[in-house]
Amino acid sequence: MMKENDTEKHNFVQDVDSEGKSLDEVNGSVEVPRNGGFWKTLMAYTGPGILIAVGYMDPGNWITSIAGGAQFKYKLLAVILISSLIAMLLQAMSAKLGIVTGKDLAQLTRERTSKGTGFMLWVIAELAIMATDIAEIIGSGIALKLLFRIPLVIGILITAADVLILLLLMRLGFRKIEAIVATLVAVILLVFAYEVALSDPSIAGILGGYIPQTDIVSNHSMLYLSLGIVGATVMPHDLYLGSSISQTRQLDRSKPKDIARAIKFSTIDSNLQLFIAFIVNSLLLILGAALFFGTNSSLGHFVDLFNALSNSQIVGAIASPMLSMLFAVALLASGQSSTITGTLAGQIIMEGFIRLRIPLWAQRLVTRLLSVTPVLIFAIIYHSNEAKIEDLLTFSQVFLSIALPFAVIPLVMFTSSKKIMGEFANRAWVKYSAWIVTIVLIVLDVYLLAQQIAGMVG
Repeated sequence: MMKENDTEKHNFVQDVDSEGKSLDEVNGSVEVPRNGGFWKTLMAYTGPGILIAVGYMDPGNWITSIAGGAQFKYKLLAVILISSLIAMLLQAMSAKLGIVTGKDLAQLTRERTSKGTGFMLWVIAELAIMATDIAEIIGSGIALKLLFRIPLVIGILITAADVLILLLLMRLGFRKIEAIVATLVAVILLVFAYEVALSDPSIAGILGGYIPQTDIVSNHSMLYLSLGIVGATVMPHDLYLGSSISQTRQLDRSKPKDIARAIKFSTIDSNLQLFIAFIVNSLLLILGAALFFGTNSSLGHFVDLFNALSNSQIVGAIASPMLSMLFAVALLASGQSSTITGTLAGQIIMEGFIRLRIPLWAQRLVTRLLSVTPVLIFAIIYHSNEAKIEDLLTFSQVFLSIALPFAVIPLVMFTSSKKIMGEFANRAWVKYSAWIVTIVLIVLDVYLLAQQIAGMVG
C-alpha cells in the first residue's frame, strides 16, 4: 500500500513540473535548514503566514469590528475568537494542500472540473478578488486623502500603482515582500494597541467578552452583526493564496519526513500570524467599545471614525488630531499590505484556472485594473461623497459571500482525499470539523446575502 502511494506521489510531482508551478518565479526559492533546531527552522518558515493574516484584518473588517464594540460593547469578542479559530483551521488545510501536492487550490480545482465548470469557477474567483480589492483600494485612497489632502480619484490611482512596487519586490526576492508586509502589520498593531491603551478599557469586560453569551443568538441586531463579522473574516482569496505561497520554501517531496516537517512549521507560522490578526480585530472592537459605546455616534464609514477620534464630545479628554492621524496611518498600512497580497492571489487564480501564460507585469496589471476600474468610476461620480464610495464595501461582501463556498468546499474535499493527499489526508476529526465549519459558513453567508437583497429591495 505504501509503495502504491509513493508511486502516486512521484507521478503527481511529474505532472506538476510539466504543467508549471504556482508562482513559478518564487516557488521553492527560500532555503530552509536541513538539520536546524526548532527556532532556526521556524524562522525559515515564518513569512507566508503574515501575508495570509493581512486578509483577516483588512479595511473591510474595520467598520464591522468597531461598530460591534460601539453597539454591544465587548460581547462580540467571542465571535472574533470563533472566527479566528475557523480561519486557523482552513488556512492550515490550505497550506498543507500546496505542500503535499505541489499545486495550488486554483490548479487542482481546474484540473478536476470540466472546461465549462472551470471557467465559471474562474469568473467567481475573479469577482471575489475584485470584491476584496475594492475594500483595500477604498481604504488606501481615503487614508491618502485624510493624511495628505490628496483628491480621492488621485489617491486611488496612486494605490493602483503599487503593482509596480510588487514587481520590484518580486525581483528582490519573496522574503522582501514578507518583510514589507510584516512591517505594515506591525504599524497597524502598534497604532491600535496605543489607542486602546489610551482609551482605558475594562479588563474584566474584555475577558468576559470572549465567553459566548446567549444574547448573540437571541438579539436579532447582535446576531446580524455577528454574522457579518464571521462572514467577512474568511476570505476566499486567502485560501488560494495560502495553497500557493506555502510552496515558496524548498522541499523534497520524495521524502515524507520533509513534507511532514514543512506542514508542521507552516501550520505554526500560519497560526501565529492569524493570532496577531485576532489581536488586531480584538483591539478594533475594544476601541469601538471603550470610546464609542453609548455615544450614539454614526460610525458607519472611515471618515466618521477619523473625525470622531479628534472630537472631545464623543471620545472625551483623549481626543486629539494625533489619534485621528494615527488611525489614517494604520488604514493606509492595512490597505497597502492587503493590496500586495490581493494582487498575488489574482495572479495565482488567473494562472491556475485558465493557465494563462503572459508576462508577469501584464498579469498583475490586468488583475489590478479589474479591481480599480469600478472604484475609480464611483470615485469620479461621487468624488465629493466618501460615504457613498464606502458603500461599495457593503456591496463587495455580497460577492465574497457567493464566492466563499466555491473555495472552501474544494479545499475540504481535496485535503480529505487519500488519493490526493496520501498519508497526509485530513484526520477524521479534522475532516468532520471542517465540514461542520463549511456548512455553518455557507448558512451564514446565505443568510447575510438574503438580508442584503432584502435591504436593497426594501
